[in-house]
Amino acid sequence: MRISDDRYSRDRLRVDIALHFIRHEARTHTIREWTGLTDDRIRKLYRSYLHEGGSRVARHRGKSPHQAAYFMRTARLRQDAATFASLCCMLGLLDGRPRREGLRAAPVTRAASMCQAYEVYRTVVGSPAIGFEHAVLLVTLLAHGQELRVGSCADCGTLLVQDAFTLGRPRCLLCDDPAASAPSSQARSAAAR
Repeated sequence: MRISDDRYSRDRLRVDIALHFIRHEARTHTIREWTGLTDDRIRKLYRSYLHEGGSRVARHRGKSPHQAAYFMRTARLRQDAATFASLCCMLGLLDGRPRREGLRAAPVTRAASMCQAYEVYRTVVGSPAIGFEHAVLLVTLLAHGQELRVGSCADCGTLLVQDAFTLGRPRCLLCDDPAASAPSSQARSAAAR
C-alpha cells in the first residue's frame, strides 16, 4: 500500500465520521474537535451532502453543552447516563481510568466508536433523554474523571455515573429506592400465612 492510499483512507474516514456527526445534529466545533476537519470543510460537507441531497438536519448554533450537573438532575438522566457509559465501556471508548488529556486529541477511530455507542444507545433506550452533544460531553467528562466518573453500586455492583465530589457509597436507583427493595404488602401477608 502506498502512503497516499493510507492518507486517502484516513481522510475518507474523517469525512464519513463528520457526516455521522452532522446527522446527529452536532455543532461544527464538536465535529472539528473529533475529526480534525476545518470549519469550512464541515460547512461544505453539510451543504453538498445533506442540504442539497434533500435531507433536513437541524444545525445548532452557539456553545456546546458544558455542565456536568446536567447528568445528575433527574433519575432518568442518571440512568440514561449510566446506560450510555456502559455502552462506551463495552466499545472501548472508556476504560474507567481518568486521562489528563481526555479525548480532545481523539483519533478518528474513537469518533467512530462514539457514533456507534450513541446509535446503540438510541436503539436500546427508545426515547433518549441525552442528545448527541450531551453524549459527547458525558464521554469527555468521564474520560477526564474530574467532575464525573464511572463507578459501581455499593449494593449490586451495577455501573453508574457518579459525581466525583460525592462522599459515601454510591447506590443505583433500584437499590436506593426503598419502595422497590421492600416487599409489597401482598408478599408480606402471603409470607405471614
